[in-house]
Amino acid sequence: MPAAGQTAMALELMALEAPALDGWLRWLQATPFATVIAENDNLFPFIESVHVVAIALVIGTIAIVDLRLLGLASRDRAAGRLIGEVLPYTWAAFGVAAIAGGLMFASNATTYAYNFYFQGKLLLMGLAGLNMAIFHLFTGRDVARWGTAERTPLGAKAAGAVSLALWIGVVAFGRKVGFTLH
Repeated sequence: MPAAGQTAMALELMALEAPALDGWLRWLQATPFATVIAENDNLFPFIESVHVVAIALVIGTIAIVDLRLLGLASRDRAAGRLIGEVLPYTWAAFGVAAIAGGLMFASNATTYAYNFYFQGKLLLMGLAGLNMAIFHLFTGRDVARWGTAERTPLGAKAAGAVSLALWIGVVAFGRKVGFTLH
C-alpha cells in the first residue's frame, strides 16, 4: 500500500479512537452556518476566494520582512521600522484568512480534520508561529541595535529563511487540500 494510503488508514484508525473529537466535528459540520456554506453553490467559492487573497497578503507581507532579514531586500530600511509597519497588515490578513479558513473547515469538518495535507498545513503554520516567537524573544529583541545595519545577524537570517520555507510549505499543503478531499 502506498505511503499516502497508509497515512489515510492510520488517520481513520485514530478517528475510531477519538469519539469525542468526531462528535464535535459532526456537531460543527451540522451547524446552520456550516450547512449553508456546504449547500450553497456560490458561498463556498466566495469564502475560498477571500481565504486565498488573505493568504496571499499574509505571505506577501511576511516575505517583505523575511527578505529584509535575509538581507535580500529593503536593506536601506531599518528592520525594526519595517517590521513595525508591515506586521499590522500581516495580522489583519491572517485574521481574515483564519476566519475564512474556519468557515470552510466547518462546512466539511469531518473530512478536513483527517486530511493529511490539512493537518500538515496546520503543523507548518504552528511551526511558523513558533519560529516567529523565537525570533521575537531572542534576536528580535535587539533589532534596535542591529536593525539599521545592512547586514543582519545570523539568527535573523535563519529566522527569515525558516519562515519563508515554512510559509511556502503552508501554501503548498493548502493547495493540495482541495484535491485530496473525498
